[in-house]
Amino acid sequence: MNRPTVKGLVLFTATAVALAVAPASSALAAPASAEAGAATIPWGQCASPGLQRRGAECGLLSVPLDYSKPNGKKIQIAVSRIKAKVAAKDYQGVMLVNPGGPGGSGLTLSVLGEFVPNDAGLAYDWIGFDPRGVGSSVPALSCDPDYFNGPRPEYIPWNQNIERTWLGLSKGYAKDCGQAGGDLLKHMTTVDSVNDMESIRKALGAKQINYYGFSYGTYLGQVYGTLHPDKVRRMVLDGNVDVRKVWYQANLDQDVNFERNVNIWFGWLAKYDSVYHLGKTAQQVSARWYAEKEKLRANPAGGVVGPDEWTDIFLYSGYYQSTWLELADAFAGWANDHNTDIIVAAYEGYVGPGDDNGFAVYNAVQCTDVQWPQSWNQWERDNWRTFLKAPFMTWDNAWYNAPCLFWPAKASKPVKVDGSKVKSVLFVGTTLDAATPFEGSLEARRRFPHGALLAEVGQTTHANSLNGNACIDDTIAEYLATGKLPDRKRGDRADKTCDALPQPDPTAASAQAKSFSTDSSLVREPLYPVHH
Repeated sequence: MNRPTVKGLVLFTATAVALAVAPASSALAAPASAEAGAATIPWGQCASPGLQRRGAECGLLSVPLDYSKPNGKKIQIAVSRIKAKVAAKDYQGVMLVNPGGPGGSGLTLSVLGEFVPNDAGLAYDWIGFDPRGVGSSVPALSCDPDYFNGPRPEYIPWNQNIERTWLGLSKGYAKDCGQAGGDLLKHMTTVDSVNDMESIRKALGAKQINYYGFSYGTYLGQVYGTLHPDKVRRMVLDGNVDVRKVWYQANLDQDVNFERNVNIWFGWLAKYDSVYHLGKTAQQVSARWYAEKEKLRANPAGGVVGPDEWTDIFLYSGYYQSTWLELADAFAGWANDHNTDIIVAAYEGYVGPGDDNGFAVYNAVQCTDVQWPQSWNQWERDNWRTFLKAPFMTWDNAWYNAPCLFWPAKASKPVKVDGSKVKSVLFVGTTLDAATPFEGSLEARRRFPHGALLAEVGQTTHANSLNGNACIDDTIAEYLATGKLPDRKRGDRADKTCDALPQPDPTAASAQAKSFSTDSSLVREPLYPVHH
């Protein structure tokens, strides 16, 4: 399950934000020319202030809507570029970046190079892009911008009326997408986006690409490596999708793993009961959380935050430990002080009603990548079974995906991922990742025999690389600088492990409340969304 764009979710530390780009060398490598016959990118100024400050270039690349008809209708992919800042002899090539989703905007992720330690990122041209249908690409898909306005109907279908209501909403959303998306909806698969990556490579005149993918972006990387292994130079894939489970089973697996992670957060809140006063044990905090959720059924906070919105807000505690302090303040502010402003601000900041582009593209990709079960009876049976052991987000997730029951575009068959011909890839995973469980990184390692797996042990944060853990980040920097991977070990395990950094401490002098409207233009694009 993906999430709508999180407004202001910043995943870099203050130290990382302060990093400056090194001065440009006067001996930069000359840009390559596009391959013969390939479209070009007319570069100009970027709209993003953050990209402007970094001297980035932006443009739109025309690509075929349908790659089986290369001379047919065209769409446009929004692309950004921050050029390398090294001498020509040290230039490492282009580095495409994708934040995940599907549906995540990657246009501003060309800033990622400055967060690589030891200036190792400065040897690459960093290429951000919005995948087809996303953000600044043309057309951008939107079906019903108000779909997430609260309060929404109860997620848990305690009775047939609730079930019928949500099935109706899901069917209506799929119908709206059919009307809004037109021919685009038929060409929104992962393979279509991989083809777009190839078009970007050709337009840049690069013989090979380097690639950094997070979450669903790792699936793009695995499929690209399968279809174009000779075009891969180096890849970093962080938070790896289990390709055996796209996409129905992957979502059921997420439910169980988010249950574990939210309970870890409840335990952390209990540890700091002197600060938050929500319970002295994880069980007490959990009981308090569900009690507050129940109260919102009859009286939504601010008229907009009901039980569903309450769940949606706190889902992010299972994604990123960087949200723990802010979400703890929201939970305590509402539960202890009945602070309506703080919980409504959390809803607006994390759930982001009023924009369904990410959700629309998420469905457009996942519903057509593979045929989802068409029997509601199977969905009902599987989700109730999962709910019994993972009540926190199971039905939230089920209804998030339910438009796939009615999706108007024909489903395709997923690519059989085979990385045997890819010569170099570094997989990264946190062992307690809920959105892309660690087993997906192990499976990726099995399928790419020339790759290595770097694991952050005991960390719940999803796709956590280049986020302040020196053991992780320095290993990535060394790989990007020299191509050196950790030595591959025997057996089905990580090739190098790093301990997780300590959990946040609200009693520390450095701990401070964060605003739900933080300006994220100074850092990399939030890696929210991203279940996949």
